[in-house]
Amino acid sequence: MEENQNNIAVTVEGVSMRFNMPKEKLDSIKEFFVKLLKKQLRFEEFTALENISFTVKRGEVVGIVGLNGSGKSTLLKIISGILRPTEGHAVTYGTLSPLIELGAGFDFDLTTRENIYLNGSVLGFDRAFIREKYDEILDFAELRAFENVAIKNFSSGMIARLGFAIATLVKPDILIVDEILAVGDFLFQQKCEARIAEMMAGGTTVLIVSHAMEQIERLCSRVIWLEKGHLRGDGPTAVICEEYKNAR
Repeated sequence: MEENQNNIAVTVEGVSMRFNMPKEKLDSIKEFFVKLLKKQLRFEEFTALENISFTVKRGEVVGIVGLNGSGKSTLLKIISGILRPTEGHAVTYGTLSPLIELGAGFDFDLTTRENIYLNGSVLGFDRAFIREKYDEILDFAELRAFENVAIKNFSSGMIARLGFAIATLVKPDILIVDEILAVGDFLFQQKCEARIAEMMAGGTTVLIVSHAMEQIERLCSRVIWLEKGHLRGDGPTAVICEEYKNAR
């Protein structure tokens, strides 16, 4: 345990994840529940991940690649504690900031100002800390002119900017990023990368999922390749990215 705490940030051991999926196409939620109550629903098992094992050392920056449906987001949600695996376990050592669904704690009827305090409290920040960082959040998200506007009027990019600005206020030991940098314009993506680079320079361990291979090659020292829920490759970025691109 002492070695883990000193050298290891993430341990994934024998992780499998299976879901029960309805075998028939249903046209509405009502139809789903009617058939469920009548015990007329038939399910088939879908395996999202199968016996995945790896460790991530403190300070490593690891990219996770794979086609849609390969299990990347499911894996990140298991590591983050959002999902419980069917088999195996994932353990993290240190504070964790999962940038998986930015703005998941927002109330869309509230204003930017109100949501900063709401989302900050959801992430565990006290009111005094949020008040101290309030201007920094607004300026980073480039939403100064919209602080009293209900966020239901925002674009997805604006919501992502606000969520990212709040979620990255404090440097965590482990940062998990799922396609977040694909949201927003190019200049904001550069700002996100710069903030992540600051965290990396400070020793934060980073796990990042992205379909943008140039982003993975630029940011990561190691890449894990998932294919249909299986671990296809794990190694240096240049090697795994080349194999992945040639296999597509």
